Amino acid sequence: MDLEALSPRAALVVGLLALLPVTWYGLGSSLSAGVVSAINVVIIVACLYVAFTPVPGGHGHDSSEAS
Repeated sequence: MDLEALSPRAALVVGLLALLPVTWYGLGSSLSAGVVSAINVVIIVACLYVAFTPVPGGHGHDSSEAS
């Protein structure tokens, strides 16, 4: 599987699968630690989703400029 072909939406689903072990941890030991861990997972996945989405306009670089 070519990782460059993986869309950010598909990667989002894979990232959210990390909530399963966090839920298991939260239910098994400490509920408050599980909630904090789940919030951290959601923040990390959201940041990665934003970081890997295509940028409209091509990062502001004009390919016709020669340096």
